[in-house]
This record gives sequence, structure tokens and C-alpha cells, in this order.
Amino acid sequence: MGLRFTTRASDSAWIDTVWTCAAERVTEMTSVATACWGLVFWEQDGRSFAGVTGPETRSGVAPVPEGASFVGVEFAVGTSLRTVPMARLVDSGLELPGFELAGCRFEVPGADDVEALVARLVREGVIVRDPVVGPVSQRTVERRFRAATGLTQGAVRQILRAREAATLLAGGVPAGDVVMRTGYFDEPHLARALQRYVGRTAGQLREGAGGAIALDLDQLVTS
Repeated sequence: MGLRFTTRASDSAWIDTVWTCAAERVTEMTSVATACWGLVFWEQDGRSFAGVTGPETRSGVAPVPEGASFVGVEFAVGTSLRTVPMARLVDSGLELPGFELAGCRFEVPGADDVEALVARLVREGVIVRDPVVGPVSQRTVERRFRAATGLTQGAVRQILRAREAATLLAGGVPAGDVVMRTGYFDEPHLARALQRYVGRTAGQLREGAGGAIALDLDQLVTS
């Protein structure tokens, strides 16, 4: 496919995943729905760039700078940028000229430097978190959840379920088993979710077809 995503977990409670990829002979890719917002850094022709990626509520097609290499971080659900309403980032993003956030300038990190960068962003108050605690109503929980993530709790569950289903299918799990394991009503229900959130059919995921995709399909859990 010319584009391979790799992801790793992190021991930081603020981070969902750290990812890297390099573009070879690829000019576009399928972006996959995600409940997380993130930061992405890339190098192309000796120049460094940075940006904010928002939660994505459906799959789409995204351009890929030729010959670029990327480092990215997806933040845990519930974290947010202090100066940017999360609703503004949904299905969108921001360029960060000079990698400046909230009036502070930061160094572009390597893949092994992400945790140190995030720790500094937290210390500087650039990234905040709103844990919903205490005896509050469900409506209050939903309102605060949406303010912190830009998405409803239901949307987050649907996105995460579709991503899990895609990974299982790519690992060779039959569609019927995936339906049972992920709680879809039937295979047509699964197919509609895959098309909306992943931009692939079950057959394409099994065969590795459909071109470059922003999903680490090597992280397979088939037990």
C-alpha cells in the first residue's frame, strides 16, 4: 500500500496512542473515524510541520504529502486543548506554524519524545482534562463529555466498535463472529458501520484491499 501505520501504547494517562508512519508512493489515504483528537508532526524536504487533528465522525479521504514521515499522538478521551473548543475540531483541524500553542512555542518531538512533550503541555496548562466525578445527572455528564471531547458518548462507542471490528476482520475473524463479538445486530448492520466509520467493506479488510488507510491493522486481537 506504500503507507504503513504503527502504533504503541503509552504509560501516560493523557495519551491514548502514539503512532508513526512514512509515505512512499502514496498521495492520499483513507482516514478512519476516531474519538480522539491529537497532534501530528511531519517532515518533508527537510522542513518540519505541526498540526492539530480533531475527532472524526466518519471515514474520508485525506491527502498525504509525498515522501513525508509522521509522528502523531492521539490523546485520551476527556482531554482537550484549553484554548480551543473541542466542537470546533470535530471533523476538522488546525495548522500550527512554528508549533506554537496557547502562546508557547514547543520543539517538534521524535517518536520517543512524545511523553516528555505531553508532560510539558500539561504543566503549561495547554492540555486539560475534565474527569466527570461526583453525584451529577446523566444530562450533566453528557454535556460535560461533549464539551470535553466534541462528541456524544454514543458516537464515541460507535467509532470504537467499528475500529475494533475492522481490526478483527483484517486479522481473519469471520464476519459472523465479529458481529457476535462486537455487538452488531447482524452483518448488514456491521457493513453499514464499516462503510461510515472505516471506509472499507469486510472483504476489503480481509484482503488488505482498498489502498492506504490510517489504521494500524497489525495490532490484532483474535482471542
